[in-house]
Amino acid sequence: MATAPTTTLPRADNCPHQPTCPPADAADHDGARLICFHPEQGWGKLCNGVLLFDDTGELLPGGQVVAPHRGAVRVPAAGTRSLPAATDSAP
Repeated sequence: MATAPTTTLPRADNCPHQPTCPPADAADHDGARLICFHPEQGWGKLCNGVLLFDDTGELLPGGQVVAPHRGAVRVPAAGTRSLPAATDSAP
């Protein structure tokens, strides 16, 4: 009976950086250093093998997909140069 192959994600011990980059399966994997960047194509590769896309989606080395996780976009009011400060009270 054949067994299913196991997927091993790249570990931080292959990282040449000091301190070492977090591995692809760590919660803070986005903290790894960018080693390849193609803005014209909308993606970059981190030291731990994670592919980042400009829509904030990710592809982990084992093939798992992380859906885009963008925050809300705030658009400045007409005629202003910066975004207004956030407040806790309703207008």
